[in-house]
Amino acid sequence: MSYAEIARFERMLAYHTAPAMLGVKPANLISVNMNEYEIEANIDRFNRLAAAKGLKIRRLCRVRSRMLLLVYNEKKLLKQLSDEAVCEMFERFGYGKNSDAEQKLEILTKRISETGDFPHEIGLFLGYPTEDINGFIANRGENYLLCGYWKVYSDEERAKRLFNSYNKCRSYIMKKLDSGEDIYKALRIS
Repeated sequence: MSYAEIARFERMLAYHTAPAMLGVKPANLISVNMNEYEIEANIDRFNRLAAAKGLKIRRLCRVRSRMLLLVYNEKKLLKQLSDEAVCEMFERFGYGKNSDAEQKLEILTKRISETGDFPHEIGLFLGYPTEDINGFIANRGENYLLCGYWKVYSDEERAKRLFNSYNKCRSYIMKKLDSGEDIYKALRIS
């Protein structure tokens, strides 16, 4: 794996998953072309070097030449998955009352792999408000107030603030990379 490939992979990762890497959001999804990168080597490298920051990449599924990855902040994701409203929603989606974070990730991975589609509960992992997930389901993806990182059905102003903070995360980390830092220095991992 060349330095150029590592730098390209990390730049793509930073651009698409900055909010999760900076701990502002529990997780982000990214679809990666397997023909462009040595995916396994890049994932292993990231997981090894970013573990100190509590960051992980999980493989969710592979479709033809693309791999869907979940980049997540362990601490933030555990907090998200233990929220009472989120737990109630997971039960409705058939995850079981006492499933832990790892079991939930396993079920999600299995559902995506089996169907090749995004189950509604993926929004719970990504930190979407439960009201917006319910709104999306009830409205079949139509009649939203705002469309940004997700379709908003409840608190438009809160969503605008969140979208703005996610954009700031991306801008921050990309400036760090543009100035010559690698992703781990940008995340302040020594």
